[in-house]
Amino acid sequence: MKFLPISFLILALAATTAFAYDPSPLQDICVATNDMNSGVFVNGMFCKDPKQATADDFVFMGFRNPGNTSNPLGSKVTPASVNEFAGLNTLGISMARLDFAPGGLNPPHTHPRGTEVLVVVEGTLLVGFVTSNQLNNTLFTKVLYKGDVFVFPIGLIHFQLNIGNTYALAFAGLSSQNPGVITIANAVFGAKPPISDDVLTKAFQVDKKVVDYLQAQFWYDNN
Repeated sequence: MKFLPISFLILALAATTAFAYDPSPLQDICVATNDMNSGVFVNGMFCKDPKQATADDFVFMGFRNPGNTSNPLGSKVTPASVNEFAGLNTLGISMARLDFAPGGLNPPHTHPRGTEVLVVVEGTLLVGFVTSNQLNNTLFTKVLYKGDVFVFPIGLIHFQLNIGNTYALAFAGLSSQNPGVITIANAVFGAKPPISDDVLTKAFQVDKKVVDYLQAQFWYDNN
């Protein structure tokens, strides 16, 4: 059996989020708008009058070009959530393009409002997620190759690392129009105002100097 074209894989990836986490819409379309005077507030966004919607509201062109991986993490995530793609409003889905330089990392993070399904288009990725305390923080990890698909359950810490010697590319579908992202290191050591040293030294069982050093770092956001 021949491999399915990449375009079909991406389409299927988006379709797998049909059973979305967000509430079901009560109308055909509800294109997001920043105009609070002409919109109706629905599920976190204002909706424009459906009669004013155009085909342009339902197309996103941000995946055409590779993301800039010239940064400390060697990766770039290009999101297509309702914040970038107005036509997704109330539809309960979103996507992202993930570009990786050799050795590039999408660091441990969570999506508090969405499950993620990822397909590798080019390269080799080491991926994994960690379960909650209820399941003893078990790590599930796998090396993915071109065409492989992996799912990261909603809210769990997960990561992707390019372990190949070449550029890597993946696309992700998420079960929310606005899944959110919390990058663990950035949130813990880059919080503003900073989390108390007393909290972090006891939580991580390290010396205050270590905490101070980590808090002084620049925590890059690749999103």
